[in-house]
Amino acid sequence: MASQFGVLSCLLALATLASCNTEGDILYKQRLAWKDPNNVLQTWDPTLVNPCTWFRITCNNDNSVIRVDLGNAGLSGPLIPDIGRMRNLQYLELYSNSLNGTIPSTLGNLTKLVSLDLYQNKLTGAIPTTLGAIRALRFLRLYENHLTGHIPTSLGNLTNLLILQLQKNALSGSIPSSLGNIKTLGSLKLNENKLSGTVPLEIMSLVISALTEL
Repeated sequence: MASQFGVLSCLLALATLASCNTEGDILYKQRLAWKDPNNVLQTWDPTLVNPCTWFRITCNNDNSVIRVDLGNAGLSGPLIPDIGRMRNLQYLELYSNSLNGTIPSTLGNLTKLVSLDLYQNKLTGAIPTTLGAIRALRFLRLYENHLTGHIPTSLGNLTNLLILQLQKNALSGSIPSSLGNIKTLGSLKLNENKLSGTVPLEIMSLVISALTEL
């Protein structure tokens, strides 16, 4: 009798796991916020045990999502703030879509993120200062959007960054000298914005180290 009860408990747990799976819930909520004319997200089924079998989703050995690969998928709509709760996410690849709205400040909570690619979308508003908290970040590409405001000085905290590409937006103000702290930076693109002032000497000094594209 006890063993039968144990089996029944396991079955009930499996039946409700999809609703308890935080990452699956977040991604399904994001799916509902997007328009998906090409049905790229049709496998994002909230009734499954976890999202690891969904198309363009990669998980680690613990069935936690580490990659979302949705570049050039024909998607439109906003990024929901809940994405910032996916604490094991390492790659967020959403380039070449028609995403709009602002970049959620909650993305700064993704401390394991290595690559954030939101380029060639229709995103507006400022670059969140919270992105400077993602110390693991190596690739930050936000170019060809409609971003405004200043380049956050906090981006200078990204001391593992290899590529920073913010060109073809409507960013204004001066180039922060704090970017000179990123000794690993190999590519820095800021052209076709509304920036003013001169290039700080701290950034010019990067040419001596890793910087090959300015």
